[in-house]
This record gives sequence, structure tokens and C-alpha cells, in this order.
Amino acid sequence: MFKIEEQLEPILKDLINQKEYVEFLVGRDGEFDQIVSSAIKKAKERYDYGNVSHILVLPYERAEYRDNKESFEDYYDEVQISSSAVSAHPKAAIGVRNREMCDRADLIICYVEKEKGGAYNAMKYAKSVGKQVINLFDM
Repeated sequence: MFKIEEQLEPILKDLINQKEYVEFLVGRDGEFDQIVSSAIKKAKERYDYGNVSHILVLPYERAEYRDNKESFEDYYDEVQISSSAVSAHPKAAIGVRNREMCDRADLIICYVEKEKGGAYNAMKYAKSVGKQVINLFDM
């Protein structure tokens, strides 16, 4: 986990310092998502000058969010419900949300070890539509 944070820190610093505005779109479906959100919070504290937004994108409104809205809204700058995933079958909703996030993004940062699963499918999709992808596992 610490290695991932070390890898993310210079990437986040460069994005914040070099871009006019940065939206970090994150999920909340695995350990990597939690590590990334923590790293974003730390980078915002160190480097942000009002040009960064940390956005949680949920595939649909979950009970955890509904029951803890205030704490989610305190932690993230914004919480969005994926417009395309909300009408998808619950088993497909995360994949649909991931594709939507890829479509919205200029850069995809992931940690994909295996050639299967949701993160792999999202990475593969992002590459197929010409997005720049950084797989921290390969670094």
C-alpha cells in the first residue's frame, strides 16, 4: 500500500501544479480506491491552490452513502451518481460506471495485476478509446 502512495505522490503533484483545473474521479469499490482517495486528500493539502476537485462517482445510491451522506460529503468535494449506471442491472452497474469515468477522463491511473476483473476491463476499455493509462503495477 505504501508503495502505491509513493508512486502516486509525484503524479498527483505534477497534475495539480501543471493543469489549470483537475477533477479526480474515484470509485469506492476496493482497496486501491481507498488508497487513491487518501493520496488525493494529502496532495490537496500540500499542493492545491483551488484547482482540484476530488469526486466520488457511485454506480447508484448505496445504503452506505444514503445513511452517511454528511461524512461522505465532508470527505469528498462532490459525490455523483453515474447517470448511465443508475439504470443498468446492479451486477453490471460498476462496469458501466467505470466506462463512464474513462470517457470523462484524460488520464487513467490504475493498479491492475491480472488480465481479468473489473479494473482490467476498465483499463482495456480506456486503452481502446485512446486514453492515456498509467498502470502502477507496471512501474
